[in-house]
Amino acid sequence: MSLACPVRDQRLVLEQVVRIAELAATERFADATAETVDAVLDGAAQFAEGQFAPLDRIGDTVGARWSDGVVTMPEGYRAAYAAFVEGGWMTLAAPVAAGGQGLPLALSAALMEDLNAANVGFALCPMLSMGGIEALEAHGSDAQRADVLPKIVSGEWSATMNLTEPQAGSDVGALKTRAVPVPDGSWRITGTKIYITYGEHDLAGNIVHLVLARTPGAPEGTRGISLFLVPKFLADGSRNDVRCVSIEHKLGIHASPTCVMAFGDGGEGATGWLIGAEMAGMKAMFTMMNNARLNVALQGVGIGERATQRAVAYALDRRQHGRAIADHPDVRRMLLRMRALTNGARALTYYAFGQLDRKAAGDHEAGLRAEVLTPLAKAWATDIGCDIASIGIQVHGGMGYVEETGAAQHLRDARIAPIYEGTNGIQAADLVGRKLGLDGGAAFDALLADIRAEISNPRLMTLADAVEVIAVAMRATGADDRNAGSAPFLTMCAVLVAGWLLERTARAAVGDGEFDQRTRAASDYFGAVVVGEAIGLAGAAGYGMEALTSAGAAALA
Repeated sequence: MSLACPVRDQRLVLEQVVRIAELAATERFADATAETVDAVLDGAAQFAEGQFAPLDRIGDTVGARWSDGVVTMPEGYRAAYAAFVEGGWMTLAAPVAAGGQGLPLALSAALMEDLNAANVGFALCPMLSMGGIEALEAHGSDAQRADVLPKIVSGEWSATMNLTEPQAGSDVGALKTRAVPVPDGSWRITGTKIYITYGEHDLAGNIVHLVLARTPGAPEGTRGISLFLVPKFLADGSRNDVRCVSIEHKLGIHASPTCVMAFGDGGEGATGWLIGAEMAGMKAMFTMMNNARLNVALQGVGIGERATQRAVAYALDRRQHGRAIADHPDVRRMLLRMRALTNGARALTYYAFGQLDRKAAGDHEAGLRAEVLTPLAKAWATDIGCDIASIGIQVHGGMGYVEETGAAQHLRDARIAPIYEGTNGIQAADLVGRKLGLDGGAAFDALLADIRAEISNPRLMTLADAVEVIAVAMRATGADDRNAGSAPFLTMCAVLVAGWLLERTARAAVGDGEFDQRTRAASDYFGAVVVGEAIGLAGAAGYGMEALTSAGAAALA
């Protein structure tokens, strides 16, 4: 089944949810004219459909291959990446000073959605580079911004994020990688990192690793962590002391090399340079991670879109009992649910990117709202990406369980997204532990107030009431009780925001054509069914730690 990127859906969300015309009216995004937006949407769709999508299958069946420290990508990937670089797609939202176009992140989100729908394993390479661009722009030295940043912006070099170690997963403060200064101003890095996406490959001329490490005398925990720039190749062309020891054998995203990286096992250590201030590494890394979390949300959107299109095509073609299975009530219910969830995730995630754009244009409150929205988008969009892919298999019936149809790959690829870049449980803990109290609680409360002022669906109002009651209770309770109910509470919040934004899109879909009918039907289903289900999560959100621990963990085996 060929991919048809959802350009009309993206344009509708950019117009009605992001309100990109308002961004274009600012000095910061004056180049984001209607003509430019249309050109980017059409061009990104054409590129994703023509270059990335045809390689999705070989990426899954052949995948990235490791041999003696070298990773070779499947046939066709180098040419497609070269076309990506030549087309300037990496530059879309990158800083103008480094060779970028400086367009809104919300517009770049459409590109990344398309690439994720076309080939999520391939799209991870530019996704990590986008986070590296943000980190270096915000925290890099003048020399790093002049010498390294333009190379990543162009796509000539790629970037990685090196946090995780065998003993340090979500507990980043337990990392053991060390950095020792040398007289020339550089540092020597020694240690091992695991789960490093695109840590080694043959697509780009160089790979810039952003590595968390601890300096001599630094305190334990996250306070003692610094961030370093460690290139694969040094300025004189020589190979740095960093190598890929192996790649993981994974459930999905087979085209993406997930690497075990050894720094400095050749002797003196890998050469690196400090990014930002010493012992300020977590601040710099979170700049990269927050970008990555919203881009991971787009993986849920992209996979949801691709799985939905595949399921609809199959259901229209497959006939049983004298009619297409798409006309059977339960199958139609599944197809409509897939479309509604995909549209909702797109609206929520683009809205979050749009708030970051407004922050860049000088709106401080929008920046606070983006902080609240980030865990909602990352967690809920990736959860429903898995749900949609699973429903897609169900629509196919037994054929969905057979690899040849491609439906199973979507679920295998989607399943990592709720895990990496901060598990969805961590996103929920972030929501109730930090974001509920952000700016004294004003950021979350202002979002609720804006939703209440605009929504018309009584169910949405009921959900808003339930969210407010639970938020008040969580602010008054201890951390364990908050976290015990945090995951269902996050779902309630995300569905509330998505339902609000889908109402906007439905109000704009006033025509009689299939697209407007589909937009209204998806919004109606979401408001009636998905919102109703979210209201029912209130009991789970209030199920505290004492209830969860009424039996010992070992007794649950």
